[in-house]
Amino acid sequence: MPADPRPVLVAPDAFKGTLTAAQVAGAIGRGLERAGVPADLCPVADGGEGTLAVLLTALGGETAGTRAHDPLGREIAAGFALIEDGGTAIVEVAEASGLPRVAPDERDVMAASTFGTGELIAAAVDTGAAVVLVAAGGSATVDGGAGAIEAIQAAGGLRGARLVVLCDVRTPWEEAPSRFGPQKGASPEQVRELESRLRALGRDLPKDPAGVPMTGAAGGLAGGLWAAFGAALEPGAAFVLNTLDTDTRMRAARAVVVGEGRLDRTSLQGKVTGELATRARQAGIPCHAIVGQDALDPFDARILDLQEIVQAGTMDDLQRAGEALAAIL
Repeated sequence: MPADPRPVLVAPDAFKGTLTAAQVAGAIGRGLERAGVPADLCPVADGGEGTLAVLLTALGGETAGTRAHDPLGREIAAGFALIEDGGTAIVEVAEASGLPRVAPDERDVMAASTFGTGELIAAAVDTGAAVVLVAAGGSATVDGGAGAIEAIQAAGGLRGARLVVLCDVRTPWEEAPSRFGPQKGASPEQVRELESRLRALGRDLPKDPAGVPMTGAAGGLAGGLWAAFGAALEPGAAFVLNTLDTDTRMRAARAVVVGEGRLDRTSLQGKVTGELATRARQAGIPCHAIVGQDALDPFDARILDLQEIVQAGTMDDLQRAGEALAAIL
């Protein structure tokens, strides 16, 4: 029987803190191709960190930069991307307001601000972009977007540009402090104070984000931009997968490989790994996972219907995992 000429769609997310989505996809793809199986490399993201790189690589465009402020108000050089001949800009919240911008012993969630993200949005508007995609994830903040709103208003507003916030969670506004505050160093008392702050901010905004799905993304930044500027809120994973035309590419593949740094229950809650695995199951296409750490319980694994879950944390391990996978396809 002749070999199956169809490729394997290799569509991992980044292994956060260690490897980019493109690095993971490349290593798995090399393993598959070394074993004689063609690979369609499709690095993905869920609207959080890494979204800019994934979309810029797939769609083409250019990067731009400006001076902005980090979560604690220190001036930094920060970047954003322009695609579609400059008609659309991509701003990652993590670029100026991300947790990696603040050393562990400096983290102060009560003082941390999204002002720098607002500066990046304003700089993107200055280039003439009609749409600004805001990848909301990985922030060091729970300020409800108050800093970003202030920066945008100080720069003269959006001037006709439209905001689309790509959300990596469905958390509503009022749950952002309890859900994300502890991850960013908030004590139980500080969580309660942050909840009080968001309630007050919600009352002062043109409309209250409380109860609206996805408004809690990036510590409430999504809700602040939704309320203050009418930003559209989109599930980030679905947006990225649709933009990359993964459904068409999946139907042309013999199998799909997903991946992320840690596979666990949260993978079923809006993350791109769970979204793509679900699409593969619905299309009747075998789906395999190569991950840094497998913490998924058997019940959740059955929900995703993953054929194989392989742990591989380094580039060499990922390549070997790709070779091993080729042998069973």
